Amino acid sequence: MRRPVALRLSAALATTALSAATAAVLLMPGASAATAGATGYASQNGGTTGGAGGQTVRATTGTAIHAALCGRATSSTPITIQVEGTITVGNTSKVSGSSCNTADGVIELKQISNVTIVGVGSGAVFDQIGIHVRESSNIIIQNVTVQNVKKSGSPTSNGGDAIGMESNVHNVWVDHVSLLASGGEDEGYDSLIDLKNNTQYVTLSYSTLRNSGRGGLVGSSDSDLDSSFVTYHHNLYENIDSRTPLLRGGTAHTYDNYFVGLTKSGINSRAGAHVKVENNYFKDSKDVLGTFYTDLTGYWQVAGNVYDNVTWTADGTENHPAGPDPQSNTTVSIPYSYALDAAGCVPSIVTQTAGANKGLQVSNGSCQTQSPTQSPTQSPTQSPTQSPTGQPGGTNLSLGAGSDGSSKASGTSYGNVRDGDLGTYWSPAGSTGSISIKWGSATSISKIVIREASGSAGSIGAWRVIDADTGAVLTSGSGAGGTISFPQTSLKKVTFEITSSSGTPKVAEFETYAG
Repeated sequence: MRRPVALRLSAALATTALSAATAAVLLMPGASAATAGATGYASQNGGTTGGAGGQTVRATTGTAIHAALCGRATSSTPITIQVEGTITVGNTSKVSGSSCNTADGVIELKQISNVTIVGVGSGAVFDQIGIHVRESSNIIIQNVTVQNVKKSGSPTSNGGDAIGMESNVHNVWVDHVSLLASGGEDEGYDSLIDLKNNTQYVTLSYSTLRNSGRGGLVGSSDSDLDSSFVTYHHNLYENIDSRTPLLRGGTAHTYDNYFVGLTKSGINSRAGAHVKVENNYFKDSKDVLGTFYTDLTGYWQVAGNVYDNVTWTADGTENHPAGPDPQSNTTVSIPYSYALDAAGCVPSIVTQTAGANKGLQVSNGSCQTQSPTQSPTQSPTQSPTQSPTGQPGGTNLSLGAGSDGSSKASGTSYGNVRDGDLGTYWSPAGSTGSISIKWGSATSISKIVIREASGSAGSIGAWRVIDADTGAVLTSGSGAGGTISFPQTSLKKVTFEITSSSGTPKVAEFETYAG
């Protein structure tokens, strides 16, 4: 993607400003909720429900995401993985198991089904690492940012695609995600979302696609014509060269999207593709609809679109724009119901609702936004909130174990919580944080005791006990004095997470017991 340096800097600054703005939105209530259900073609062919009805776990690394997939009973056991923090190539390793097929350096959703990945809390950012869906079905990806994934340079991931789907994939809903790059092929990037080799019944909704040479495609070549039934609605395409999307064969539906700053071409229907294009708003763009770079023409049905400062090139040998007065050359039957916003209000609606960390707001179909009406994602499985009780019996399994944590204040150490000395302690760098006990092999525990250092008793407020192997919350409560009990669990690492405090927490001992 060759652009003047000033334009690239402007795009980068706009992205930075967006990040700063959305940081405040993260605090909105309901940011981890999900909308009522899959829309568009993802609602067909049996529907798309992801991990609904299954266990809910939390992950803060790519390896933990893979571990959650591999920890299921089967490759189709439903699971919702709530992701928080920054996922990178460096914290994403292959995990093996009979219910998964993962790889290093990419979020690998291969040969699996019934999975939801949703960003929660302070947000989930997949930084320079792509999400790859292959030979899989019934997948939901929601409320995450995927950025700067490269196919050349360092690091590389997923062939340079932010999200890629290929090889017999069906029923995928990608919703409220932010996809962005920092250039095109010359800068090492490929595409933001690609669908290839028999990928069907997919919806991309309420998402942003920015600063890339290529938005995405359906079909990897003019002979790859089996991918079909794709819906794009209420998305923002901004500062994109082309492919918004490129369609080869198959059927697509694009409505209520906002396209701004398309520099070469937009919706490229070719090789017999059929697309219904309605109530979209195209602004400051070039050749926003047609068949481009080939004589293998495609087809379109248009209605209700707004073309605001759109320029069109002349028809040529391999250039067949629909404009300057776009007219339908086919009809496309849509099998599902949907509510259309008027094109004139699409810029406002999409700007308010599209992308990660927007509280999963949606349009009500009347040019107004509304909050989600239902939440198919659940809070992590946990015991009822409790207060600690008396002293357990048996051996303190923390003695001789290892330890780590989220951060440590100056002069404190993770190892102080397992040295048997109440005169030493660990504190987080701030008012909240986590401390973990870990073993070299699976260890069964059902009780822990948190002993606060002298003079700090009562500082710890709300807390959670987490199985760090899976991200499952074992129990939660407030006030850390006494014994904390939960169902017997076999694990290699247990985490005590402090989520609120009345001062600086000081943990002198983190004791663990089998029963």
